Amino acid sequence: MKKIIKTIRNIWSIEDLRKRILYTIGLIFVYRIGSFISLPGLDPVKLTMQQSSQGLMGLLDMFAGGSFSRASIFALGIMPYISASIAMQLLTIVVPSYQKLQKEGESGQRKITQHTRYLTVLVTGAQAIAYVSYLKSQSAQAILPEFQGITFWLTTVIVLTSGSLFVMWLGEKITDKGIGNGTSLLIEIGIIASLPGALVYEWQSKANMGGGGLLIFLLEIAFLIAVIAGLVALVQGTRKIPVNYAKRGIGAKQVGGARQFLPLKVNAAGVMPIIFAQSIMFIPMAFASLATPGGTMAGIIQALSDFTSVPYNIVYALMVILFTYFYTALIFNPTQMADQMKRNNGFIPGIKPGKATANYIGTIMDRIMLPGSVLLAIVGILPGFSSAININQQFAIFFGGTSMLIIVAVVLDTLQQIEGHLLMRHYDGLMSKGRVSGRNATTGAAI
Repeated sequence: MKKIIKTIRNIWSIEDLRKRILYTIGLIFVYRIGSFISLPGLDPVKLTMQQSSQGLMGLLDMFAGGSFSRASIFALGIMPYISASIAMQLLTIVVPSYQKLQKEGESGQRKITQHTRYLTVLVTGAQAIAYVSYLKSQSAQAILPEFQGITFWLTTVIVLTSGSLFVMWLGEKITDKGIGNGTSLLIEIGIIASLPGALVYEWQSKANMGGGGLLIFLLEIAFLIAVIAGLVALVQGTRKIPVNYAKRGIGAKQVGGARQFLPLKVNAAGVMPIIFAQSIMFIPMAFASLATPGGTMAGIIQALSDFTSVPYNIVYALMVILFTYFYTALIFNPTQMADQMKRNNGFIPGIKPGKATANYIGTIMDRIMLPGSVLLAIVGILPGFSSAININQQFAIFFGGTSMLIIVAVVLDTLQQIEGHLLMRHYDGLMSKGRVSGRNATTGAAI
């Protein structure tokens, strides 16, 4: 306890870090206030978004902190910016002109960021139009009479686009002037916002079961803690490859000659394989109305639409494993790593520089990718398994999957940022032994 109090005092005594934390809290407060402001032309009392807690809509609503189901000005949240960022990340891999921009350093990164913002506007506009159609189909009675017709379409699209761009600005400001990881932090806040309500609802449902309900609830909490510990190990798990650097003479001084390590993440793809797999698994729901009732195809679609069924979880786990290999192949470039190592006079003991080093790094990555992908698949199916054993669906999503993986990864990244400020000013870190390592410490991809 004394260690925790001392660490908090050290954090608060650093003026720059204190300002960054307060600045971040202030912007998060603005984001949460905006998530409760309804769109113009709507009567919140008559709003009924019945399907917003299910399927893809439920996932979007969770990422937006409930703004989607409340039809707020931040209903689309940060997801359009995330989609644009992923698209630009893929473009920097497959398009030569963007590859050249990426290699230009800070100036090239500014151009890529600007293009990402332009793409965000287009993506947000398209999603805003789709959201208006969805809103009219679900809660047409909530639209005020004076806003019927083209007026509601125009004002809602403009407000939703402006809201998402404002959320994007909040994320960038948190990254620049706050504690960092602004975009990921806003997603995490949106997910955590639904945790207290889910926890209370689960407690009430188990309390109504009788004498054994309390014990079951305590076992669920213990299981949740074990899942979080496992996710921490998965996010931080690395395979360290020793790298030696040759000595160089600069004037009368000898530099280099030290041994360092190249960390390869067990889960280099981060949360992206789960997001991709979930998107694919929503496809059968789109064809549910086209299948003949009682037929074989209808049965298959029904099985693949139920996230607690065995066929769904088997297919889903296989999709996660395949997307892990696919996305890691896109973001992980052993040849580039070997070239950078060679330019810095670094080499792996016993391995020739150049192609042999790239092959060696690629082989190591292939070996650790299999257990990493299997563990990620297990994480992905845990919410379905939890729901199948009578855990409330709103609470079951925190037993793994996208939500808890994002929470764990972002918390570790944030702690790493804070620890960096402490160590830079010669204070003790957050841990008595070792250091906090998040995604940024290794080859992992950001959200």
